[in-house]
Amino acid sequence: METQKPLTPAAERILEVAGKLFYDNGIHAVGVDTIAAEAGVTKKTLYDRFGSKAELIALYLRRRDERWRERVRAFADPRATPERRLLRVFDALADWMRTENARGCAFVNAHAELPAADHPGRQVIAESKRWLLDYLRGLATEAGVRRPGRLAEELLILVEGATVAASLGVAPTAVATAKRLAKGLLQEAAE
Repeated sequence: METQKPLTPAAERILEVAGKLFYDNGIHAVGVDTIAAEAGVTKKTLYDRFGSKAELIALYLRRRDERWRERVRAFADPRATPERRLLRVFDALADWMRTENARGCAFVNAHAELPAADHPGRQVIAESKRWLLDYLRGLATEAGVRRPGRLAEELLILVEGATVAASLGVAPTAVATAKRLAKGLLQEAAE
Protein backbone atom coordinates (compact mmCIF):
# COMPACT_ATOMS: atom_id res chain seq x y z
CA MET A 1 0.00 0.00 0.00
CA GLU A 2 1.48 3.35 -0.99
CA THR A 3 1.97 6.06 1.60
CA GLN A 4 -0.26 9.09 1.21
CA LYS A 5 1.03 12.57 1.92
CA PRO A 6 -0.83 14.32 4.75
CA LEU A 7 -4.12 15.88 3.74
CA THR A 8 -5.16 19.42 4.56
CA PRO A 9 -7.93 19.85 7.15
CA ALA A 10 -10.39 20.59 4.31
CA ALA A 11 -9.33 17.44 2.45
CA GLU A 12 -9.71 15.37 5.62
CA ARG A 13 -13.21 16.79 6.07
CA ILE A 14 -14.07 16.00 2.44
CA LEU A 15 -12.76 12.46 2.84
CA GLU A 16 -14.65 11.90 6.08
CA VAL A 17 -17.92 13.20 4.61
CA ALA A 18 -17.45 11.30 1.35
CA GLY A 19 -16.68 8.07 3.20
CA LYS A 20 -19.84 8.29 5.27
CA LEU A 21 -21.99 9.22 2.28
CA PHE A 22 -20.48 6.53 0.02
CA TYR A 23 -20.93 3.81 2.62
CA ASP A 24 -24.42 4.86 3.73
CA ASN A 25 -25.90 5.64 0.30
CA GLY A 26 -23.75 3.99 -2.35
CA ILE A 27 -21.00 5.48 -4.48
CA HIS A 28 -23.10 6.30 -7.54
CA ALA A 29 -25.90 7.81 -5.47
CA VAL A 30 -23.56 10.49 -4.11
CA GLY A 31 -22.33 13.29 -6.33
CA VAL A 32 -19.45 15.67 -5.81
CA ASP A 33 -21.91 18.55 -5.33
CA THR A 34 -23.39 16.78 -2.31
CA ILE A 35 -19.98 15.89 -0.89
CA ALA A 36 -18.70 19.46 -1.28
CA ALA A 37 -21.84 20.95 0.27
CA GLU A 38 -21.82 18.53 3.23
CA ALA A 39 -18.10 19.15 3.79
CA GLY A 40 -18.55 22.92 3.58
CA VAL A 41 -16.16 23.35 0.65
CA THR A 42 -16.44 24.21 -3.01
CA LYS A 43 -16.30 21.63 -5.79
CA LYS A 44 -13.08 23.33 -6.88
CA THR A 45 -11.53 22.54 -3.48
CA LEU A 46 -12.64 18.92 -3.77
CA TYR A 47 -11.10 18.58 -7.24
CA ASP A 48 -7.95 20.48 -6.19
CA ARG A 49 -7.41 18.06 -3.30
CA PHE A 50 -8.38 14.77 -4.98
CA GLY A 51 -8.30 15.33 -8.75
CA SER A 52 -11.43 13.31 -9.43
CA LYS A 53 -14.30 11.49 -7.80
CA ALA A 54 -12.56 8.22 -8.76
CA GLU A 55 -9.47 9.18 -6.78
CA LEU A 56 -11.63 10.24 -3.83
CA ILE A 57 -13.34 6.84 -3.95
CA ALA A 58 -9.99 5.07 -4.02
CA LEU A 59 -8.73 7.03 -1.02
CA TYR A 60 -11.99 6.40 0.88
CA LEU A 61 -11.51 2.67 0.30
CA ARG A 62 -7.81 2.83 1.20
CA ARG A 63 -8.59 4.57 4.50
CA ARG A 64 -11.27 2.02 5.30
CA ASP A 65 -8.83 -0.78 4.48
CA GLU A 66 -6.24 0.77 6.80
CA ARG A 67 -8.80 0.81 9.63
CA TRP A 68 -9.73 -2.82 8.95
CA ARG A 69 -6.09 -3.91 8.99
CA GLU A 70 -5.51 -2.02 12.24
CA ARG A 71 -8.56 -3.73 13.76
CA VAL A 72 -7.35 -7.20 12.74
CA ARG A 73 -3.86 -6.52 14.10
CA ALA A 74 -5.25 -5.06 17.33
CA PHE A 75 -7.16 -8.27 17.99
CA ALA A 76 -4.12 -10.47 17.26
CA ASP A 77 -2.15 -10.74 20.49
CA PRO A 78 1.47 -11.18 19.36
CA ARG A 79 2.11 -13.44 22.36
CA ALA A 80 -0.70 -15.81 21.33
CA THR A 81 -0.15 -18.87 19.20
CA PRO A 82 -0.62 -18.51 15.45
CA GLU A 83 -3.69 -20.74 15.76
CA ARG A 84 -5.23 -18.38 18.31
CA ARG A 85 -4.38 -15.34 16.16
CA LEU A 86 -6.11 -16.98 13.19
CA LEU A 87 -9.28 -17.36 15.20
CA ARG A 88 -9.00 -13.81 16.56
CA VAL A 89 -9.62 -12.56 13.01
CA PHE A 90 -13.24 -13.60 13.58
CA ASP A 91 -13.33 -11.64 16.85
CA ALA A 92 -12.03 -8.61 14.94
CA LEU A 93 -14.73 -9.18 12.33
CA ALA A 94 -17.47 -9.39 14.98
CA ASP A 95 -16.29 -6.09 16.45
CA TRP A 96 -16.01 -4.51 12.98
CA MET A 97 -19.54 -5.64 12.11
CA ARG A 98 -20.87 -4.04 15.31
CA THR A 99 -19.06 -0.74 14.88
CA GLU A 100 -18.34 -0.04 11.20
CA ASN A 101 -19.93 -2.56 8.90
CA ALA A 102 -23.70 -2.48 9.38
CA ARG A 103 -24.32 -2.26 5.60
CA GLY A 104 -21.93 -5.07 4.78
CA CYS A 105 -18.48 -5.02 3.31
CA ALA A 106 -17.68 -1.62 1.82
CA PHE A 107 -15.29 -3.30 -0.62
CA VAL A 108 -17.88 -5.76 -1.94
CA ASN A 109 -20.44 -2.94 -2.13
CA ALA A 110 -17.99 -0.73 -4.02
CA HIS A 111 -16.92 -3.55 -6.31
CA ALA A 112 -20.51 -3.97 -7.41
CA GLU A 113 -20.67 -0.25 -8.26
CA LEU A 114 -17.32 -0.01 -10.03
CA PRO A 115 -17.52 -2.23 -13.12
CA ALA A 116 -14.52 -0.71 -14.92
CA ALA A 117 -11.47 -2.87 -14.25
CA ASP A 118 -9.17 0.16 -14.43
CA HIS A 119 -11.02 2.18 -11.77
CA PRO A 120 -8.50 3.05 -9.03
CA GLY A 121 -10.94 1.84 -6.38
CA ARG A 122 -10.88 -1.67 -7.85
CA GLN A 123 -7.14 -1.90 -7.18
CA VAL A 124 -7.67 -0.94 -3.54
CA ILE A 125 -10.42 -3.53 -3.18
CA ALA A 126 -8.21 -6.28 -4.60
CA GLU A 127 -5.29 -5.22 -2.37
CA SER A 128 -7.52 -5.40 0.70
CA LYS A 129 -8.74 -8.92 -0.04
CA ARG A 130 -5.22 -10.09 -0.99
CA TRP A 131 -3.85 -8.63 2.24
CA LEU A 132 -6.27 -10.65 4.37
CA LEU A 133 -5.54 -13.81 2.39
CA ASP A 134 -1.78 -13.26 2.80
CA TYR A 135 -2.20 -12.47 6.51
CA LEU A 136 -4.16 -15.69 7.04
CA ARG A 137 -1.64 -17.67 4.97
CA GLY A 138 1.23 -16.29 7.03
CA LEU A 139 -0.41 -17.29 10.29
CA ALA A 140 -1.32 -20.72 8.90
CA THR A 141 2.30 -21.22 7.83
CA GLU A 142 3.50 -20.18 11.30
CA ALA A 143 1.06 -22.69 12.79
CA GLY A 144 2.71 -25.42 10.73
CA VAL A 145 -0.53 -26.72 9.25
CA ARG A 146 -0.73 -28.84 6.13
CA ARG A 147 -1.50 -26.78 3.04
CA PRO A 148 -1.50 -23.32 4.66
CA GLY A 149 -2.63 -21.71 1.40
CA ARG A 150 -5.70 -23.88 1.28
CA LEU A 151 -6.57 -23.16 4.92
CA ALA A 152 -6.09 -19.43 4.35
CA GLU A 153 -8.44 -19.52 1.37
CA GLU A 154 -11.06 -21.45 3.36
CA LEU A 155 -10.83 -18.96 6.23
CA LEU A 156 -11.10 -16.01 3.84
CA ILE A 157 -14.27 -17.53 2.39
CA LEU A 158 -15.67 -17.90 5.92
CA VAL A 159 -14.87 -14.26 6.71
CA GLU A 160 -16.45 -13.02 3.49
CA GLY A 161 -19.52 -15.24 3.82
CA ALA A 162 -20.04 -14.31 7.46
CA THR A 163 -19.81 -10.62 6.57
CA VAL A 164 -22.51 -10.90 3.93
CA ALA A 165 -24.82 -13.19 5.89
CA ALA A 166 -24.59 -11.10 9.06
CA SER A 167 -25.07 -7.76 7.30
CA LEU A 168 -28.15 -9.03 5.48
CA GLY A 169 -29.62 -10.27 8.75
CA VAL A 170 -30.02 -13.73 7.22
CA ALA A 171 -27.80 -15.35 9.84
CA PRO A 172 -27.36 -13.04 12.84
CA THR A 173 -24.80 -15.43 14.39
CA ALA A 174 -22.86 -15.80 11.14
CA VAL A 175 -19.54 -14.58 12.54
CA ALA A 176 -19.72 -16.88 15.59
CA THR A 177 -20.68 -19.76 13.30
CA ALA A 178 -17.81 -18.96 10.96
CA LYS A 179 -15.39 -18.92 13.90
CA ARG A 180 -16.66 -22.33 15.04
CA LEU A 181 -16.21 -23.72 11.52
CA ALA A 182 -12.74 -22.14 11.35
CA LYS A 183 -11.76 -24.03 14.52
CA GLY A 184 -12.75 -27.28 12.83
CA LEU A 185 -10.80 -26.42 9.66
CA LEU A 186 -7.78 -25.48 11.75
CA GLN A 187 -7.91 -28.76 13.68
CA GLU A 188 -8.31 -30.73 10.45
CA ALA A 189 -5.36 -28.91 8.84
CA ALA A 190 -3.16 -29.59 11.91
CA GLU A 191 -3.73 -33.38 11.80
